[in-house]
Amino acid sequence: MAASRAPDPSSAATSGDSLRQLAGQRIVFGFQGTHAPRSLLQRIHRREAAGAILFSRNISSRSQLRSLTRALQAARPAGDPPVLVMIDQEGGVVKRLSGAPHHLPAELGKKNDASLARREGRDTARNLRDAGVNVNLAPVLDVGRPGSVMRKLGRSSRATPRASRGSAAPSRTGSPMDTGKHFPGLGAARHDEDRSINRIGLSASTLRHTDEAPFRALARDGLPLIMLSTAVYPALDSRPALFSPRIAGGELRKRCGFAGVSITDDLETAAAMHFGSPERRARLAAHAGDDLLLFAQSYSAGERGATELARVVGRTAAERSVKRIRALRESLR
Repeated sequence: MAASRAPDPSSAATSGDSLRQLAGQRIVFGFQGTHAPRSLLQRIHRREAAGAILFSRNISSRSQLRSLTRALQAARPAGDPPVLVMIDQEGGVVKRLSGAPHHLPAELGKKNDASLARREGRDTARNLRDAGVNVNLAPVLDVGRPGSVMRKLGRSSRATPRASRGSAAPSRTGSPMDTGKHFPGLGAARHDEDRSINRIGLSASTLRHTDEAPFRALARDGLPLIMLSTAVYPALDSRPALFSPRIAGGELRKRCGFAGVSITDDLETAAAMHFGSPERRARLAAHAGDDLLLFAQSYSAGERGATELARVVGRTAAERSVKRIRALRESLR
């Protein structure tokens, strides 16, 4: 007789969800101000949100931030896993809270010191956990090139994963999750990704053997989250990575063996907004195979994206992503 399998809690949770709930659980919402909108708290209670992303605009003090993150978690229905509370705490110019990390990503890459990276990772996790943040949208895994405008961790596909491995280790229960970005690599970007579309003219061979290497290494180590970039990689596809099934599915899932949760870069950057309305951007990202959709600037854009997903995405595809997302959230208990 075959051994019985333990039930999959994420499967049981999604089987009774409506399409509206499944769609909402794929959206990370941004908002203005230091208090969560009542409508977002209601969404969380109805199981129609994955979580929220916080910026400096949402933080006036550490005690206020703790109150905000507690309110987001308190809105959950009984028995639901923690909602995702995200922040960009890379170090250097991209750092929303005081405290760790104390080194620029490029400094870690230059030093190529795994013990220093582990120490920075531990200190950063403690810093975020104290504030109630459970997802760090870092580290940057981009392999740097001369002239690039991007924050990058290193100039070598060998040094980058070594320098980042300590800070991007799989999360322990209750610790903030790390997110590798920006797949398949923005180290050759010449323009600010928030303002214009980058076209990365590297060959498919270079992208796969150099730029994807840090992501592949950490995917093997169990990295739970990877962010897809807004850039276009003509050697792989004519569409930006976050809208490309070839990249989100073929490169990330198949070539790199990533089994965790994929997340878009901000769908409200100028590069992404070039592709139309929030509804169209949500549709393109979902059809590419992205699990979590990040609408970081306006709460209303996230609402419109969620409504569109409920309308156009079939149950099977929605459940596949939500099962991964709920497993991630369960690991944060």
